[in-house]
Amino acid sequence: LEGLVALFALLMPWLFGGIDRLLGDLAAAWPLSAWYAAQAVVAFLLLFLPSLALGLGFPLVLQALRGTAVTLPLIYGINTAGGATGALLPLLLLPALGWSLAIQTVALVGLGVALGLALLARRSPVAARVEDAVEARPAPRPAWRMLLAYAVIGGAALMLEIGWTRLYGMVLLRTEYVLAIILFVFLVGIGIGSIAARWLPLRLLNHFPWLAALAALFSLWGLPELAAWAEGARFQSLAHGLLLQAGAIAILTLPLTLVLGAWLPLLARRVGGGTVTGAWLYGVNAMGAGLGALLCGFAFIPAWGTAFTLCLAALLLFGAGMVWVPDRRYWVLAPVLLVLAWPLTRLPPVSELLPEAHAGSRDLMLYEDAISVTHVVEDRDKQRLLLSDLRRMDASSEPTAVVVQKNQGRLALLLHPQPRRVLFLGLGTGITASPVVPFPALEAAAVELSAGSILAARRWFGPVNDGVSAHIAVYHDDARRFLRASEQRYDVIVGDLFHPDLVGRSHLLSVQQFQRGRAHLAPGGLYVQWLALNQFDVSALQTVVRSFQAVFPAMQVYADGLRLALVGYAEPPESGRFDPAKRMAGLTDLQRRALTGGEGMWTWLGRFWGALPLPDGPVQDEWAPKIEFSLPVLRYGDSLDLGRTLEWLLAQRPTPEAAWRQLGFEGRPDPVFEGAYVAAELAMRSWLASIRGHNGEAQRLLRFAYEANPRDRWVGYGLADRLYASLPALDVQTRRQVLQKILEIRPDHVQALQELLRMELARDPRSPEVERYRRRLQALAPFLELP
Repeated sequence: LEGLVALFALLMPWLFGGIDRLLGDLAAAWPLSAWYAAQAVVAFLLLFLPSLALGLGFPLVLQALRGTAVTLPLIYGINTAGGATGALLPLLLLPALGWSLAIQTVALVGLGVALGLALLARRSPVAARVEDAVEARPAPRPAWRMLLAYAVIGGAALMLEIGWTRLYGMVLLRTEYVLAIILFVFLVGIGIGSIAARWLPLRLLNHFPWLAALAALFSLWGLPELAAWAEGARFQSLAHGLLLQAGAIAILTLPLTLVLGAWLPLLARRVGGGTVTGAWLYGVNAMGAGLGALLCGFAFIPAWGTAFTLCLAALLLFGAGMVWVPDRRYWVLAPVLLVLAWPLTRLPPVSELLPEAHAGSRDLMLYEDAISVTHVVEDRDKQRLLLSDLRRMDASSEPTAVVVQKNQGRLALLLHPQPRRVLFLGLGTGITASPVVPFPALEAAAVELSAGSILAARRWFGPVNDGVSAHIAVYHDDARRFLRASEQRYDVIVGDLFHPDLVGRSHLLSVQQFQRGRAHLAPGGLYVQWLALNQFDVSALQTVVRSFQAVFPAMQVYADGLRLALVGYAEPPESGRFDPAKRMAGLTDLQRRALTGGEGMWTWLGRFWGALPLPDGPVQDEWAPKIEFSLPVLRYGDSLDLGRTLEWLLAQRPTPEAAWRQLGFEGRPDPVFEGAYVAAELAMRSWLASIRGHNGEAQRLLRFAYEANPRDRWVGYGLADRLYASLPALDVQTRRQVLQKILEIRPDHVQALQELLRMELARDPRSPEVERYRRRLQALAPFLELP
């Protein structure tokens, strides 16, 4: 059995790759819900046989050890402890080998175990003892009522495991590594509890129902403390972080897992029947666990949320466990548990879970489904934030953040000479897609997996996304499946920012995903993938760029602030194909502003960064992912050095003359382009100097950048922010002059406008300037609370 399971694991990468291609073919014919159901059915069929083999193994081991000194509690505990060790093994194998090779390495270990067992079977005297240990009559099957109750306990245990994975993974960052330590702690507790059960008195079984329920509620009660600790903790390395996190999780979950581990051995002893009883209980518990996992993921969490599901699991433990309690007086604890559970049925507010980052905030929306937990939070400045799985801020209504998001849509629309159909992979707040609103003839669509984000974009971010939800078609779907299912072709496809270190998100930056995108480009179309530089080290960034180049050999790169745009064309761009004057011709002033944000065409072309040629190296493959395993290692140790990334980018940038030719122009560069090009580079050098602590150099570079191109928003903002930081040291009159100077540099500087409004209110509340400042602020920051 062990050998067959290992052989299956050895073939998994090829087998699952073939199944994935089959499901991809079905994607075009089936809706999302049916496609998910098909995945579930295929997964069940594929995993049933190896799971059956693993399930058969436990009772066969019990039978083989009958008549020896090895008891049920010991073998169950040792088996579970081995499972805990296996849960930790991916922490070493995944970053070193990737998913496919890690699976095959474990499979080879399994084959070695099978070979060792075969050799033991030939030499061990156990076989002879088993043949002699024939019982006079088979032990009776436990009563169905007891089996059903223990199946419910198994279901409740898996509901808790899934709930803990969701909530603890949310507050500790949802990576492969956090999932591993949660499973490790869960199995360690069960293993220790099982081994300890041989010394526990049977009467303790009467206390297990209320102890288990109370411990389950305790694991939820401690969530705010765990989240607050994780927010403020600083880890020296991934190993240090995971060790401390495992200890924190153990404090919250170990009381319950110890009870769950001791329950089977004590119950088998109470019921009697030896190994037959143990096998029956183990089997129904496992089947109940499977059913509980299905109900938890597909019904309870989407309908009631994770916190409610955990409370329900706690009450199920109590109710099912009472089957073996003869003293009915213990039922008096049921209302007590209900009272304790009621306040825990909803997640705590974000201000309690993240007291440093969001102190004083107010929850506007909480939406939870099987995919993610989505919050919309109003901070102390009345700005709204979209949080995905709590620790990941997807977007904000803060004015500078709004510009950053709109720029992601602007660049793609700007570079295509005449787009007619546009697709956004990811909706978020809808701000990225909002530049399409002034173009009524444009057919725009967005694909978003999170239903919470779709709701938030429509209900909570309308004033800053220009009501884009009413102007585009929004598809609730997985971006990869959508591209497989759709036959539509687009002139422009925009890949939104994704968190590459989260489980599964790196697939959206894979060679296969870029190939899907290219297949949906119309002739002359372009694909733009955005990357946040602060999320990558140089190696991971090169991996993604190399993956993009493998699909779009004639790619180009643009840098907007600290975000990078990889631009790939359906066909290599022709020399002289792009004419800025022609692109702007025939557009209204509103449309020109929507395309350039008021910065002008040359400012955007000045952000061109060349092609970033790279030598051969690793790529991001869906079946051999790299970055989601390497980036958490760096993040936990605070090793993501943005300065090194900027240095590498600056070293790759071509000269203005070379960039002019790569853009398809002939002759000498236009002086306006040269100024914009130099300003973009000086701005990045200024940020690098600031990161390295050279503030004087950073200030000097910003001034030169502003002289080269005063229309560049990021240059102007940088200069204006530095002037604003000097205000506390100035007298009232000088402060007013500096504020006016800031508005000359950046008329949309919100903090300067707020300060002038306060000063004007203090001087003369009826001044016409007061209303003028109010209107300007309201246009820039609709949610801002004005004095």
